[in-house]
Amino acid sequence: MLFHPMDILIFLAFGLSLWAQFKVKGTFNKWAEVDANSSLTGAEVARKILDSNGLYHVPVELVPGTLTDHYDPLSRTVRLSEPVYYGRSIAAVSVAAHEVGHAIQHQQSYGALVLRHRMFPVVNFSSGIAPFLLLGGFFLQQTSLIGLGIILFSAAVAFQLVTLPVEFNASSRAKKLLLAEGFIHNDEVRGVNGVLNAAALTYVAAALISVLELIKFVMIFFQGNSEEE
Repeated sequence: MLFHPMDILIFLAFGLSLWAQFKVKGTFNKWAEVDANSSLTGAEVARKILDSNGLYHVPVELVPGTLTDHYDPLSRTVRLSEPVYYGRSIAAVSVAAHEVGHAIQHQQSYGALVLRHRMFPVVNFSSGIAPFLLLGGFFLQQTSLIGLGIILFSAAVAFQLVTLPVEFNASSRAKKLLLAEGFIHNDEVRGVNGVLNAAALTYVAAALISVLELIKFVMIFFQGNSEEE
C-alpha cells in the first residue's frame, strides 16, 4: 500500500518535529546571548547542584557538539556541550540543570526513569528488527510478519511515551533547583521556561510520530486480516 489515510497525519507530525527542532535551536541561541545573574557557567551550576544533593561522585564532563548534552546512566555522568559547559547564559544554566535533574532522578529511583532503563535493552533489539519485519510483511503481503513487527515496534513506541514524563520531570526539577539555590532570579524564569519547553516539544513530536505510525500499522494489519477472511 503506497498511501494510507494516516500518512496525512504522519506528514503533519513530521512537520511539527522539524518545527520543534528549529524552535529549540532558535530558543537556545536567543537565551544563550542573555547572561544569567549568577554569572556561573553551566558546568559550575551542574557541579553545585550535584554536590548540594549529595551526588559528589557524579562527574560533569565536556562533550563535543552543540545541544549534545545528556546524562549517561551507565557511567552516572553528566555530559555538557561546549556552549553549556562554558556558557554563563540562561540557556546554559537551564540545560545544565535539566541534565542534573536526570542524575537526581537516578539517585531517587524515579519510577519512569527506572522503567525506561529496564526497557532499553528490549527496545534496542526490537527497534532494529521491527522495520525489516514490517517491510517484509508489506511486500510479501504476510500479515503474520506485520503483526510480529507491530509487537516489536510497540515496544519502541512505549519507550518514547515513557520518556515524556522523564523529560518533563527533569525540567520541572531544573526550574525549582535553579530558583531555590539562587542560580536564577524570578525575572529569568521566562527564559528558562522557553529553553526547556522548546526542548520538551521535540520529544512530544517524536512520540506523536511513533504513535501515529503504530496506529497505521495496526489498521493495515486488521485490514489485511479482514481481506483474508
